[in-house]
Amino acid sequence: MKFYLSSYKLGNQSETLKRLAKNRKIAFIPNALDYVKPEARKESNLKNIKDLTDLGFEVEMLDLQNYFGKKNELEKKFAEFQGVWVRGGNTFVLLQAMKLSGFDEIIKNKINDDFLYGGYSAGICVLGPTLKGLTIVDDPAQKPYGDYETVWDGLNILDYLILPHYQSDHPESADIDKEVEFCKSQNIPFKTLSDGEVIIIE
Repeated sequence: MKFYLSSYKLGNQSETLKRLAKNRKIAFIPNALDYVKPEARKESNLKNIKDLTDLGFEVEMLDLQNYFGKKNELEKKFAEFQGVWVRGGNTFVLLQAMKLSGFDEIIKNKINDDFLYGGYSAGICVLGPTLKGLTIVDDPAQKPYGDYETVWDGLNILDYLILPHYQSDHPESADIDKEVEFCKSQNIPFKTLSDGEVIIIE
């Protein structure tokens, strides 16, 4: 699996993203924003998709809510794609959607494949071993799908937690400093990303 992990939106290496995504059909995963009112959510998702299509990507929205309890159906649909772009929002909401749909297991099965995982903010925070360093910025009590038990374990695809928006012109930046201190105090391995910065793993 290849990774393009941005702090915010496309980041400052869009030419590399174009290269990594060339000839791939990309699934856009919108669910990190499912706690937001529908109109605002729709507008933001359309802007995100336009950013990707403006780079020349073939993008299809893949709403995980349509596959809750239908992992086999999602697996069949997933075979149409060679990559995903996972948007930002609330990491706890996103991970719950991944778990309820079976996406969490399906994406782990792609680790050894020629598959692209791209995204930003919450979309990259889920890749780490735990979400326990994220509660200052993201509210674990946001539960748009019902009162399911909060998922604290990340996908564990990366062995560190990514803290985006670090020392950036972003409303959450001051709270990221607090999350850094929390991770240090709890011995949670982490990396910080400032807006514009990208981690690329090929």
